Amino acid sequence: MKWSLKLGSVAGIGVYLHWTFVLLIGWIFLSHLGAGETAGQAFAGVGFILALFGCVVLHEFGHALTAKRYGVVTRDITLLPIGGVARLERIPEKPIQEFWVAIAGPLVNAVIAATIYAALLLQGRTHELMEVQGMKDGFLAQLMWVNLFIGTFNLLPAFPMDGGRILRALLASRLGRRRATAIAANIGQMMAILLGVVGFFHNPFLVFIAIFVYLGAQGEAAQVEAESALEGLQVRDAMMTRFRTLSAHDTLGTAVEELLAGSQQDFPVLENGQVLGVLRRNDLVKALMDGNRGAAVGDVMWRECDPVSETDVLTPTLESMGKNQWTTLPVTHGGRIVGLLTLENIGELIMVNAALAGKTTGAVHAG
Repeated sequence: MKWSLKLGSVAGIGVYLHWTFVLLIGWIFLSHLGAGETAGQAFAGVGFILALFGCVVLHEFGHALTAKRYGVVTRDITLLPIGGVARLERIPEKPIQEFWVAIAGPLVNAVIAATIYAALLLQGRTHELMEVQGMKDGFLAQLMWVNLFIGTFNLLPAFPMDGGRILRALLASRLGRRRATAIAANIGQMMAILLGVVGFFHNPFLVFIAIFVYLGAQGEAAQVEAESALEGLQVRDAMMTRFRTLSAHDTLGTAVEELLAGSQQDFPVLENGQVLGVLRRNDLVKALMDGNRGAAVGDVMWRECDPVSETDVLTPTLESMGKNQWTTLPVTHGGRIVGLLTLENIGELIMVNAALAGKTTGAVHAG
């Protein structure tokens, strides 16, 4: 995620801190001072927030490590003022696997709370659990109650919280992933509206959470609809078949002429019919800004692209493009280029098939 500082890496998963988290720490510190507390008490308040977000990190690793057990890679974990986000490359397709990945986070909070309770019990301090009145009282007791709250709140059946994914997993075992997502998303949006109404009268922060939940539910539903629209399709169904190519010996001036002559943004670079790379628009513009208009295309092109076969399954190819942040890939057949696969063309395919849903039983193929 942009504007984030890497704190470290555990089990190959990078942990990042978003810059807005610094604002939260500053606000917590100043709010304690504004309440007439000493600097020591203010630092204690900040310490509690840091401990709390340590628990949030463990919560996210609960998801990440459970996903890893099912072969799903977690790109990174980012801490935000509203909590943590673990970016999984994909959601497990089997409902039972998604169930365990989703519930793992709240279970981590439950284990933390139980551990704290056991520690207080052994020390004869369980009375502190009922005596917590403010941030300056009962550090461990506070941490236990907050972990219970985090775990319980995340179990609310609303995307993008864990409860929404648990609900979808339970429904998907009977209704299928697409229908289950639609139901869970609708429930999530209704809960978001309810949270927003309550927050409007009692707590403005709930309004912010309601917006986050509503958009998250909407986004999850849209993503699954897109996946359903691509189900069973191959790369050839989404590729562009009308495109221009460049030679490695062409100048960037020639590339500019091709760019301005049509709507194509990235150009495959060929030699003797074989793909050498792709000249991407951003690389072209950067080279022009550096004053390299006369440079050869071969000196600027992107060489690390892996051409895909026209018979490759489209969905995993799209996932790979997203993972590697590729916008365009050459498509080959028998070693010869036959098309271009772009995110824009895939989006248009999804849009057209969605528009025709219910009116035809066959998918439309792009070209």
